[in-house]
Amino acid sequence: MNEQIAIITGGAQGIGKVTAQTLLRYGWQAAIFDCDEEAGREAVEETPGLLFLPCDVSSEESVKSAVQEAAARFGQIGGLVNNAGFGINKPIEEMSLEEWNRVIGTNLTGAFLCAKYCAPHLRRARGAIVNISSTRAYMSEPHTEAYSASKGGILALTHALAVSLGPEVRVNSISPGWIDVTGHQKASRRKHIEWSAEDHAQHPAGRVGRPADIAEMAAYLLSEKAGFITGQDFVADGGMTKKMIYV
Repeated sequence: MNEQIAIITGGAQGIGKVTAQTLLRYGWQAAIFDCDEEAGREAVEETPGLLFLPCDVSSEESVKSAVQEAAARFGQIGGLVNNAGFGINKPIEEMSLEEWNRVIGTNLTGAFLCAKYCAPHLRRARGAIVNISSTRAYMSEPHTEAYSASKGGILALTHALAVSLGPEVRVNSISPGWIDVTGHQKASRRKHIEWSAEDHAQHPAGRVGRPADIAEMAAYLLSEKAGFITGQDFVADGGMTKKMIYV
């Protein structure tokens, strides 16, 4: 049993929840930070052993308090997965500054704040951080300026933290592509979608991604097996960003 705890932000649903469940299977203790208390309660009911701590990662006081409570409960923080994030897709002329700041505040500032307050604990534990970016850091659809900018910022934050916190703490990021999280939401939002053959065939890997594809990579990057890897981004998108498309 790993006596260290891993903190997973946005851990009540989707990729975050599956990552927390995966880390539990690998022997970690796991605490999920999430601002959705309904989803958080459901997650711990569904997965005994998870610790849910309500947290708004865009708030410094909320992050500071949640990290302190996690450390008090478990004693040592050995891993951090900065997964919390969302997007507001609007034409740039219609997006308000408040909406822009909400996206940047959660997706990018939240990762900074969690790294800041976990850093002393991670240094002592010689732990690791995994930031969840997105292929939107490399390519875009229309009207995704705030989300794409936040995820591009995650890439830069990742290598900056790797240099600043090394050698005690390793820091890497994962950039997921199309991941089907619909079956891993809270009950009121959960659904099952049968993706078409065309949806799967868009991917050189032959299928749409699953949350476990990202969770397993995060678990590896947090582990000692990845001890020589830091400052890197790993694209997990079934090969879509390498596929040339001609119309």
